[in-house]
Amino acid sequence: MSTVKEFKTVWTMVVDIDKCTGCGACMVACQAENNVAPVADGTWKVRTINWMKVYRLSNGKPFPDHDVAYLPRPCMQCGKPSCVSVCPVVATDKEEEGGIVSQIYPRCIGCRYCMASCPYHARYFNWQDPVWPEGMDKTLTPYVSVRPRGVVEKCTFCHHRLMAAKQKAIAEGGNPQKLPDGAYITSCTEACPNGAITFGDSKNPAHAVHELIKSPYAFRLLERLGTEPQVYYLSRREWVRRQGDNYLENEKTKG
Repeated sequence: MSTVKEFKTVWTMVVDIDKCTGCGACMVACQAENNVAPVADGTWKVRTINWMKVYRLSNGKPFPDHDVAYLPRPCMQCGKPSCVSVCPVVATDKEEEGGIVSQIYPRCIGCRYCMASCPYHARYFNWQDPVWPEGMDKTLTPYVSVRPRGVVEKCTFCHHRLMAAKQKAIAEGGNPQKLPDGAYITSCTEACPNGAITFGDSKNPAHAVHELIKSPYAFRLLERLGTEPQVYYLSRREWVRRQGDNYLENEKTKG
């Protein structure tokens, strides 16, 4: 598996699908942490916003061989992001140290080219002005800007947490460019009750993800596209790994 090489630090997420129960705690934590406003009608799936979304996978077999799995999907923070090349106003870029794909909301003109180019459907257009129920606005995270109507938004690996971790390292006399394992984690990582999500610097041997991505059971979504995601998945089930790369059986191999 090739990795992003242009950054000294590569913030990487590893999701163990075999541990994920599909509880949705990561989705709720992401929404609360990043000030994603609740929508008036949650059944209107085309216009709902979920930076972290959990998909249900199935092996398609009848009982007793039926099996399901759950796949959390944040922004893949691609090493070669197609969204960056199509943005006409440079509202999204791959310049942030650590390989995080940024989204600069004041620049966004809402053309949605990035949404069309993203093969993971990880970007969302804000169709409505954000509105919170009375009193709920007091719970907003002060370090995350509230996005207006008419812009595209997405997961940023809780970038504000990275900034906070760097500031803490400086205050304590540490190296902000080489944070210890666990000093900076995303809200979904912190909230997962089963420990299915691991987060860290895949280029730092002291971080757990450094070894996890080398597992023979590790894979990345649609890896054949060459986008080089910084989100890896683990599963001992072959059918899960095959679906992760959208493998389609042909007529000759179906039997």
